[in-house]
Formats: sequence, structure tokens, C-alpha cells
Amino acid sequence: MWGLNVAADALMSLTLSGPVGGLVIAVADDVGLSSSQNEQDSRFWGRFGHLPVLEPCDSQEAYEMARDAFELSERFQCPVLLRLTTRVCHVKTRTVYGERQTELGSASADSGFTGDPGRMVLVPAHARNRLQVQVERDRLLAEYTEQSSLNIAKDGTGGIGFITSGPAYMHVRESFPHAPVFKLGLSYPLPFDGIRKFAAGLEQLVVVEETEPLVETELRAAGIPVLGKELLPNKGELTPEVLRPALGQLIPESGDAAGPVAGAEVFARPPTMCVGCPHLGVYYCLSRFKKKAVIAGDIGCYSLGAGRPWQALDSVTCMGASIGMALGMDLARRQQGDDGADRDKAVIAVIGDSTFLHMGIQGLIDLVYKGGNVTVMLLDNSTTAMTGGQDNPGTGRDVAGLPAPRVDFAELVRALGVRPERIREVDPYEMPTLFKIIKEETKAPEPSVIITNKPCVLIDDFRRHKALAVREEACTGCTNCLQTGCPALQVTRRDTEVTKSGKRFDKAWVRIDAVACTGCGLCAETCGPGAIGEPAMAAVMA
Repeated sequence: MWGLNVAADALMSLTLSGPVGGLVIAVADDVGLSSSQNEQDSRFWGRFGHLPVLEPCDSQEAYEMARDAFELSERFQCPVLLRLTTRVCHVKTRTVYGERQTELGSASADSGFTGDPGRMVLVPAHARNRLQVQVERDRLLAEYTEQSSLNIAKDGTGGIGFITSGPAYMHVRESFPHAPVFKLGLSYPLPFDGIRKFAAGLEQLVVVEETEPLVETELRAAGIPVLGKELLPNKGELTPEVLRPALGQLIPESGDAAGPVAGAEVFARPPTMCVGCPHLGVYYCLSRFKKKAVIAGDIGCYSLGAGRPWQALDSVTCMGASIGMALGMDLARRQQGDDGADRDKAVIAVIGDSTFLHMGIQGLIDLVYKGGNVTVMLLDNSTTAMTGGQDNPGTGRDVAGLPAPRVDFAELVRALGVRPERIREVDPYEMPTLFKIIKEETKAPEPSVIITNKPCVLIDDFRRHKALAVREEACTGCTNCLQTGCPALQVTRRDTEVTKSGKRFDKAWVRIDAVACTGCGLCAETCGPGAIGEPAMAAVMA
């Protein structure tokens, strides 16, 4: 969904000019906020841009509808949205493939580009002429959706029927297997006549949609009475565990309807970074600056720096926002004058390498241009870690994994105006050096950039070292190593020490999971008594 937001300007122009060949935009909505900072409903883009929207309910349909979407795009010469959600994207299943087709509609695979300024040069005079083309396309799409095989009315028993789409359809079928259901595969434009025909023999229609009440609102506007969000939540996934109790009074559960499966309670697992992640040392150091700095975060796996044990971020808003927000904080601080509450605090922005290339460069340009007193921490882990480890212009490989030119981040930020002496590259596993550099750069009265330069632990470039171990008799339970947040550290015993003055100290003794440990050494650097080392060394010391 973030990608489509960024591409909105181009999208809204393409709705007028239209592609000659097929153009399908697959956009994934994070229903339930499993890893996103907001819950956007991309079906709005179909209404906003006058574009068809297809909604697969599973992997097989995602494959089949992608082909249908290309055919639609070429037939009506407009982009088509393939709306996926978390429930479709985060599964693995077998799918049945068909034969490859190179020409699905009217476009020829080898037709090449043909100049058409009246269509492709969207100055106002030309764009006005395309508006009527868009209106006619809307009319034709409305006719098409009424007879499309993507929209299916499924018979059932009982007087209550459902209108639904995408994974919500699967949830409805699981919850009420015998109820009549109108499944929207092509969910925009809506097939109003088909839905009226479906509703003719029913007492009531219930719209089950994730997440906003778009279909519900449009059906009511068309004079079709429905129930929807007055019964169902407008957030999160509408799973059987949600549907059954919400609709229990309206639709008594049938005797053979599958109920929720009772399972063992599982303890909550808080989100955290990977074992040996190069960002662990960064946030260990930043957590020591919490009282002396305001820290703006960004979108990536390093957003987890806001959680425990570090709690080192003061803001995380949207992709690429960290540098701009940090600049705004600095400018606001200057306006407060000497009496400002944050006048003595440093301002730090944290951003990853792929996020910086995608959305952060402009922010740094503005920061330098406006003379912002901000320290930017550019965390280069040689991949796009958050979304699966894709390559980017900073990795030295193209999308196929072949060698490609690699962005030199130090040279790039220098070209954007950061003075060479204010550009520092550092190994994030060398925490004393990293801490010293952060301290120095936050005192500099000008823009500065600190670049960390170790790869993500999940890519081939990462090199593991020998796992470390704890010499138990030397461990004092100080918990310093736990402040790195490394999941390989496991607490074996806890205690509380109370001093004569009544001050309490939490103490914890740990062991290291030898299978998970990468040997990065971060925990050893924090260990005052030197109780952490390689297993052989620990045995000698014992």
C-alpha cells in the first residue's frame, strides 16, 4: 500500500492516458496491522482513479486473477488493481498453472511504442479531452461487471445472504457454510443488477468487507438495503472468531458449522530484531542518549528500536519521514530560543539504506539546504530486510541477483552537501567506537551522517563467527548484556537485590543459545566482569 501511495501522481495521470499494453498493479493491504503503522484500504484507489479492482481470496485466485487483470487492462486500456491482503500474501500453497500467453487482449507483444501526443502528453488541453474517454470507459466497465464470471452468486439455505470479497469470503464460508453468498471477484465497479437479483429471495443482506464500508455504502446509495458495520468491526480481519459472535443473533449457527478449534495458550512473543542483527549495537548506544537527544525513526525492521529493551525512538510516522521530522524538530527548537525545553538536546534521525534510497535523499537535501543541526544515522545492512531481502541500488546486485553498480553512500551524502569531515563510517559491532562517534557528531553544530556498514544476518553476505558462551560462576547478573536485545540471550534465573538505602536492582543470570548465536560479540562488549567469551575460552577460565 505504501508503494501505491508513492506512485499516486503517476497513477492518476495513467487513469486518463491509459496503457496500450496491460498494466496490473498488485497492492497489498495489511488488514489487522500485522506489520504496518496504519490500516489502509486500497479499494479507495479504484473509486478515486476510475479503475477496476480485483480481489482474490487465495493463492490460486491470485494467480488466475493476475491473468484476468491483464486481459481487462488491455481490453479497456486502463490500469487494473489487484488488491491483496495479508491473508493472501503470507501463505504458501500449491497452485495450478496454465499455459503462458503473451497477448491477452488487443495489444501486440511486439508492437513497440507509437507516438500519440493527444493521449500521452497530458497537458491540460489534452487531459480535458481524455475525461470523456474515462466516462465512456466507466460505462463499459459497469456493463462488463454485470456479466463477469469473476462475480459469482452461490446458492444456499436460509433467509440471510452475504456480499463479500477476498479472504473475507473464505471466512464467511467457514463460519456459515450453508448461507447464500455473492462473491465479488471484480469488486469495482459493483454489479448492482446482479446483487439485486441475488437479494430478491432473501430476507436480509449482510456485507462482510475488510476494512472500510465501501460496498455497504454504495449498495445503500443504490437503494439496496444491507447490514454491515453496525454489526461488524471496521478494523482487523473478519475471521470466524469475529463473524460468529457478531452475527450469532442474526444467524443461528447450524449444527454442522465448524466451531473455533480449541488450542493451547501460547505466550506472547514480542517483536524483536534477529540474533546478531547489526542494528542491535546501534540501539544499545542510542538508548544511552535517550535523555540527551530526540530521535526520529523511520520505516524498516529498525522501527523495532522503539520497543524494549531500547525504547530509543521518539517518532515513527511513514517511510522517509525521519530526516524531515528531525529537521522540523530542530527548526522548532530554534524558534523556542534559549528558554526552549529541548534547546540542549541533540536531534537524531535513523534511516535504513533502502529507505534512504527510496524516500530519504530529498530529506537530506532539505536538511543540508536549511542548515539543520541533525545527526543522520544511515543504517546500511546491504539489503531491503523488512520486505524479504530484496536487492536495491545500494547492494551491488540487480533484481535478478546479477552484478550491478553500487551506490557509495559516503560519496552520495557528500554530493548532497554534507561536509566530508561530518561523514563517518563505522562498524556497528564496535560499540565503543560507535558510541564515541555518535557523541562527537551530535555535538557538531551542522548536518552530519553516520553510516553503519555491516550486512543483515539473513543474507549471504553475512559471516557467522563462533558462538559465545557465559561462564556462569563469573556472571554477576548485572543484565547489561540483556540491554542489547539479542534473542540468543536466555535468562536462567532472576533475583532482586535491595541495598541498605532501599534501592532495588533487578538481576538476571543468562545463558547463550549456541545454535542461534552468530558470535557478533555485542553481549561480550557490555559484560563488565568478562563472563562472556568463546566456549573454549570459557572452559579455560573456569
